[in-house]
Amino acid sequence: MPGLADVERVALACTLCPLSQGRTTVVFGEGDPHAQLMVVGEGPGRDEDLQGRPFVGRSGQLLDKLLQEEAGLARRQVYIANVVKCRPPGNRDPLPEEIAACRPYLEQQVELIAPKVVLTLGNFATRALLGTNEAISRLRGRTYPFGLGAVLVPTFHPAAALRGGGEVVARMRADVVRAHQALERAQPGSHPGPTAEPILAAEPGLEVP
Repeated sequence: MPGLADVERVALACTLCPLSQGRTTVVFGEGDPHAQLMVVGEGPGRDEDLQGRPFVGRSGQLLDKLLQEEAGLARRQVYIANVVKCRPPGNRDPLPEEIAACRPYLEQQVELIAPKVVLTLGNFATRALLGTNEAISRLRGRTYPFGLGAVLVPTFHPAAALRGGGEVVARMRADVVRAHQALERAQPGSHPGPTAEPILAAEPGLEVP
């Protein structure tokens, strides 16, 4: 089975979809290849495309802050990736065929890293990994079984939280706490409890893309 470096080598030369024509660089992912927490976002923005690293702009600063404050984790202790590895033009939403072309890379990343908890940021990452069309505003606020013995915690994309203000940031913060609690339950000797929380009603008055 190929290792993470082998998958990255293939991804760096990928031309499977038109996004490859406009990229500066492929943003494969970074962090601890044995991380227990994996963070999955949508796709690179301008800063990420220039630097070849995920979440290095304002959204990344918010993500780093929440991970440190609510989970006690530095960026180097998690693994961060995106659904698509090349920047969509003008930061538009990735198209279904672009997501499909990139999906094998993400699936191999998840398989090789084998995280205990996956934190998905926004609609595209959450829908891709949960196989649903529900909006993130309805999906967040609970924990879902994922893969073999792992769980998935959906939350808003940091860019949406920056646009939405304090209320959205607070709900994103609560989701990072939820991910941290799931990590603690996954530790050896801990009391695991239920792997999925009861389905909650959507929180009123909040629809964030």
